[in-house]
Amino acid sequence: MLACFLAHLAASLAQTPLASREEALAAKLDVWGEAGLRQPNGPSYEFFAPLLPPLRYVNADFHHYPIVLSAPGALAKARLISNGSGVNLRGGTRSWNDVGTPVIFRVGPDELRFGEFIERVTGPRYAEGWLPIVQLDYSHAGSVFTQESFASVEPTLAEHGVVLLKFRLAEGAKGSVAVQVDSKNPPVVQQNTLRDEQGRVLVWFDSAWKWQRQRLVANLTDKDSVTLAIATTPMEVTTPSPLASNGFVRQRELCVKTWSELAGRGMQVSVPEPVVMDAWRSLLVGTHALIRSNRMHYSSGNQYDRLYQAEGCDALHALLWWGREVRPLAISQLDFTRKGLEFHQAGHKLQLMAHLRDYTRDDAFIREMRPRWEKEVRLIINSRTNAEGLFPREQYCGDIPTPVYSLNSNAKAWRALRDFAATLEAMGEHEEAQRLATVAAEFKQRILAAVAKSTRPAMPGFVPIALSGEEEPYETITGTKMGSYWNLMANYVLGTGILGEQRERALLDYLQQHGGLVMGMTRSRPSVTFWTGPHSANPLYGTRYVLTLLRRDEPDRALVSFYGMLAQGFTRDTFIAGEGGSLTPLDAHGRLFYCPPNTAGNSHFLTMLRHLLVQDWDADDDGQPDTLRLAFATSKRWLEDGKEIKVERAPTAFGETSFSLRSRLNAGEVLAEFTPPARAPKHALLRVRVPDGWQVFSARAGERELKLDAQGTVDVSALREKSALRFTVRKLN
Repeated sequence: MLACFLAHLAASLAQTPLASREEALAAKLDVWGEAGLRQPNGPSYEFFAPLLPPLRYVNADFHHYPIVLSAPGALAKARLISNGSGVNLRGGTRSWNDVGTPVIFRVGPDELRFGEFIERVTGPRYAEGWLPIVQLDYSHAGSVFTQESFASVEPTLAEHGVVLLKFRLAEGAKGSVAVQVDSKNPPVVQQNTLRDEQGRVLVWFDSAWKWQRQRLVANLTDKDSVTLAIATTPMEVTTPSPLASNGFVRQRELCVKTWSELAGRGMQVSVPEPVVMDAWRSLLVGTHALIRSNRMHYSSGNQYDRLYQAEGCDALHALLWWGREVRPLAISQLDFTRKGLEFHQAGHKLQLMAHLRDYTRDDAFIREMRPRWEKEVRLIINSRTNAEGLFPREQYCGDIPTPVYSLNSNAKAWRALRDFAATLEAMGEHEEAQRLATVAAEFKQRILAAVAKSTRPAMPGFVPIALSGEEEPYETITGTKMGSYWNLMANYVLGTGILGEQRERALLDYLQQHGGLVMGMTRSRPSVTFWTGPHSANPLYGTRYVLTLLRRDEPDRALVSFYGMLAQGFTRDTFIAGEGGSLTPLDAHGRLFYCPPNTAGNSHFLTMLRHLLVQDWDADDDGQPDTLRLAFATSKRWLEDGKEIKVERAPTAFGETSFSLRSRLNAGEVLAEFTPPARAPKHALLRVRVPDGWQVFSARAGERELKLDAQGTVDVSALREKSALRFTVRKLN
């Protein structure tokens, strides 16, 4: 009877009228997120996707967001405009850098720019849903023109950011394509190339193109196609044409092979939701495309095309969780500094070293880095000089130069010192480890005492970033610029775990009830420039909020953030994030967002997905991970009858682990396989989250019956070899 009543109540709540956009953005409660929680089987992509038009526009002359095309880690990176209008077009505004000679594409007898009218564009989309081969269709003059483009991964060509393109007709008997090189001086046409005034190659083209009116022009039928290759930085005339001898096909095959091999390394995830599968692959690909040699840049082709400490470290943490090599990238993060944020940076650097050692066990590398990390340790230990035993004033954050006694910097540095002490202990450096642990323990008490003095009884959930009574609570968090930045920084404090259960719960409630979230994403208030209104989201700064929910075992709220990001924090089908995105549409086709792409936006989603499936926690708070939790926050839809979840070679602090869950609900069972990591965690737990209306009521590993909790969780700590498990399930009346 109780189950029937709860099911009826959930159905009634799910049918509650959905708040309008104006109502949702005016509310302090995340009303769309709460509505997502009430849906049958919880939050979903399908629920959030229709609520707003997608991210599409940027503050650049090219207007439509750019897609970076690059070989893995290459220095030269091309810019494809997402409506298909051109490659390497100028941004014009101060936010955007020029990246190469602009090349504009035009179609039809009137030579209208490809993609000029967005309602006639289909795409962009990726080949096979995730490969960095961009496909677009554009309807014009009675024909549908198809464009396909990708970056060469052949080293000589990748060094110059060469992009290959093909145009063909998807519909219509005939049509024409024109290519315009927007250079200061007209290009010189010679031997199927366009060259600059120094004789270097800008463009290669096949024999179907003709030079007319200072443009390349090709006539298409429904039976042929035309190709060209564009060099982002000019190449010597002796370079063989990438198009020669069926070169487009050969280059495309090499592109597919290279990126498929890269995506096949490290952890492999299979879930029965195509949009999630496409997202994680394309985000890993997109992150590697944004790396510049050994530097994890925040973005490419704009003002963020450089290193940032917090955001760069977050991208490296995600790569570690997905089993990727980060040591060369870590060196550049250790060497990076920015004046005015030294304590903030020290915390991130030491935490990166601790995570890297946990996952690689590469003591030699950590010791090689000693001069770099010892400098940060000394800075933390020797700089606690104010009256309360904390750091002197530091910038509130990168964008707010106001000097404050920063809870963010102090809490990060405490956590880094505590964790790095455990790292040194594991490496056998017992004396130094004990020294750092002692300092960290005393430091924590000083921080908590300062927090207690700075909080307000009338608003106990608000924890100020500016300590010593210098910051008051915000009734509506994003009602002011400072409240908006507090919202970003509070996430970092949550991530340190310093606050304790009661204060942490209160801070989560404050974020959830005072305008801190929309669809589970961190809200912000943009500057009054090109934005369409005062409402935006900066979801990449919400990673630690989501990890806190998962650590506290609040899976459905974490799924709100996961699906909110997937549906409204990325561009549709291309999974490109910016630092922030408007919540008010520019038009019916899309919203503005800022300086895409974004490696930290990529890592935000990759980190969430990994932790829905695999979690390793330091449950006893001693700096050493001790608990492994598997499948603790999966979507209930992923175990509908006949579906399967599979994770292979997942890195953890205990070594690699693998597991699978295969749903046979109609046969009354879910079948699992579990391969434990090489080093036994103190606790290892596996959960089966079945759809609403079903219940897991027993579990066995071979002949051994396993104790089951109400959430479908079993303790698999005793299983030290690959094991098969059977969970019996039944449908509730």
